[in-house]
Amino acid sequence: TDTGSLTAAELVQRLQVSPASISKAVAFLESQGMIRRERDERRRERYVVDNDIMYQSMMASARATAHMVDIARQGVGVLGSGTPAANRLENIARFLDFVSESIARAAEQARDILHTQSEPPKDGAT
Repeated sequence: TDTGSLTAAELVQRLQVSPASISKAVAFLESQGMIRRERDERRRERYVVDNDIMYQSMMASARATAHMVDIARQGVGVLGSGTPAANRLENIARFLDFVSESIARAAEQARDILHTQSEPPKDGAT
């Protein structure tokens, strides 16, 4: 919506899905930092999409990838440093570490785009 927020009942009605589907989707989106809950003047819970949704999504992706790095590095310790399997896991960890840092850095650099007002098309532009 233009307001950027809806109640669970409004989401059910607009999306024509079950309340359980909304509950599950909202829980996931909230865990990823893509939406937040607010109470309105009537004390109803509203789900809000911030202007920073893409930034939040990219940062959640970077955090999830960084978590996989930690898990891979734990696996290196379990398998024993220097073994072929541990070497593969360490290479995966190094690769994912680079990807995670790249995502976070790019999201930080691009964040200003989210706050830039787009200009209306000039005459003749589609």
